[in-house]
Parts: sequence; C-alpha cells; structure tokens
Amino acid sequence: MVRQQLLQRASALTTRNALQPSLRNTAQRRFASGEMPKLTGAADNAFNRERMAVKQHAAGSSDLWRKFVAVPSLIIAAINAKNLWDEHWEHWEHLPPLEDRIEYDYMNIRTKKFFWGDGDKTLL
Repeated sequence: MVRQQLLQRASALTTRNALQPSLRNTAQRRFASGEMPKLTGAADNAFNRERMAVKQHAAGSSDLWRKFVAVPSLIIAAINAKNLWDEHWEHWEHLPPLEDRIEYDYMNIRTKKFFWGDGDKTLL
C-alpha cells in the first residue's frame, strides 16, 4: 500500500514537472522573443549554435530591409500616386463639361436597359 502511494506521487510529480517546462517555454517565447537565449549543457552543440546565428542574421537583415527598402519605397509610391492624381484632375479641367460633350454611336452602348431607375445609369 505504501509502495503504491509512492508510485502515484512519483508519477504525479513527473507528469506535473513534464508539463511545466513546455508551458513555461511557451510563455517565455512570447514575452522574451527579442533576445536570444544562451545555450548550455546538451543544447550547446554546433547545430543549435548555427541555428541561433542564422536567427540573429535574419533579424538584422530584416531590420535593414525594413528601414532602407520598404519605408523609402512606400514614400516614393505615395509621391507617385499624388503626382498621378494631380495630373488626372488637371487633365479633366481642360475637358468640356460632361453635358456639352458629343455623344457618339460607339459610346454607352446598351443592348438592353438596366432594370433599375431609368435603365440608362449603371448601379455603380
């Protein structure tokens, strides 16, 4: 009977101890994902050292791309969009009003009327 109780306690402790590191590691990864852990013991091998070096290099190069490529290209794209917008409306200022334009046969071809409104205006 005593032996059975000892075995139950031991299994409960090992189960609890087995679960704690996985939960603790998950929380640690979430809250301390910015800094690289030191490798000690059996984890300190060539594979893990190389993997950490790759992670550190990736973090540094992603910051480089973000700062010197992504942000300037967004700024350039915004300037280009603004210039195109201004050119578009400058072009429309030179055109006659829509009411005064000539309506040719090939413009606004309707094979059947739309079923809403007067049948000539599109939904959008």
